[in-house]
Amino acid sequence: MRPESEAELAEMIKTADGPLSIRGGATRGVLTEGTPIETGGLSGISLYDPGALTLVVKAGTPLADIETALDAEGQRLPFEPMDHRGLLGTSGAPTIGGIAAGNISGPRRIQAGACRDLMLGVRFVDGQGTVVKNGGRVMKNVTGYDLVKLMAGSWGSLGALTEVSFKVLPTPEATATVILTGLGDEDAVSAMSKALGSPFDVTGAAHISASDPADAKTMIRIEGFEGSVAYRAGELRDLFKAQDVTVETDPTQCAALWSAIRDVEPLQDHSGDVWKVSCKPSDGPELARRLQAEAVMYDWGGGLIWACLPEGTDARNRLGAFGGHATLVRGTAKTPRFHPETAVLATLSQGLRDKFDPRGILNPRVMTG
Repeated sequence: MRPESEAELAEMIKTADGPLSIRGGATRGVLTEGTPIETGGLSGISLYDPGALTLVVKAGTPLADIETALDAEGQRLPFEPMDHRGLLGTSGAPTIGGIAAGNISGPRRIQAGACRDLMLGVRFVDGQGTVVKNGGRVMKNVTGYDLVKLMAGSWGSLGALTEVSFKVLPTPEATATVILTGLGDEDAVSAMSKALGSPFDVTGAAHISASDPADAKTMIRIEGFEGSVAYRAGELRDLFKAQDVTVETDPTQCAALWSAIRDVEPLQDHSGDVWKVSCKPSDGPELARRLQAEAVMYDWGGGLIWACLPEGTDARNRLGAFGGHATLVRGTAKTPRFHPETAVLATLSQGLRDKFDPRGILNPRVMTG
């Protein structure tokens, strides 16, 4: 089914007699049982006010269309959403509703925030076919349920998004990437933490591990006005003068470096299961050792580990107890995709699903199965 309006979507959900699988471009690999409902018919920019840094867009709009419109005004989505197609081998076009529903956020999260932090408002249809609106077009404090944040990362289990509004930001004038080579994981995380703790407004910090440390690469990104970027790049070079340091300032090359990190390109050619682990950066190297991974990449200053494991391996068993969570992104391991919740959180989550989808028909068990 492919609704062409919010009202049509609401009627489909209201009259459904079984589970529904809500999907946008179907590029993220999270598909559930039930009759498919594709949101691609709900497409288009409802409002774009460059002066107010505000974008309101229908959920089925392809990300590429949004980026084209923003680029024409010298603006961008600050949270740099990942494209999963290379890693998962999926096709189709990523949609903004799928990005919001999955809270998909890239390397710039450490500076600009996650997708949910830039969402201003949502419209969605709940499991009873009721249209719900929350938030608006400006950042403000709220009382009661903050449904905007609640919908981000719920993967369609609370409602089918029909429209999302975002805060957008100007595209910076210049960018530079400070590249350190030859660091082991511990030294790389230490270097990234040092950069992030500096006053130089780092917007990306990632490390591609290697069995031979000489092949490892640690990257630190800065963005802004040309003079400021040049100054900060020089200061960071001096900060790491004991290491092998180069600075890339070509905008095309910098964009390629960070799109590779965003889309986890270093793991794309590896077979096996791919997991992502969120943790304290200081815990990252030890957790990577526990994983015994075939390939490892760190993002978010070491707070996000991407790891490739042999097919069917449950990373959580290898990790044991730790302060974070592990998500199966690609693979066949017989374990829930998302990290099991504590008993308290599971009770709260189920209570929310009972409230917004009492029949349990929207993307059933997407968060628990």
